Amino acid sequence: MESNIISPCITVCRTDPVSGYCYGCGRSNSDKQLWKNESTTDEWKINNLKELESRLSGWQLEAFKKSYEHKKIHGISLLKKKLLESKK
Repeated sequence: MESNIISPCITVCRTDPVSGYCYGCGRSNSDKQLWKNESTTDEWKINNLKELESRLSGWQLEAFKKSYEHKKIHGISLLKKKLLESKK
């Protein structure tokens, strides 16, 4: 059965050299690998999403929530949407 939980990547994809977490989604490299692994459970993904939100704060958390929600509904992050629009 395929998971309905989509990756939290919001197309920022830059890692903070101090914390090791992505500036956009808050994932570590280990988290990213587990999201790609077919055997990773939905339970782990749900718990990881909660953990990611605890790593982010302020405008960064709000930007993540807004972009991730857009991605869940429309299949594309807000940044990717803007990048595609700017190429038109």
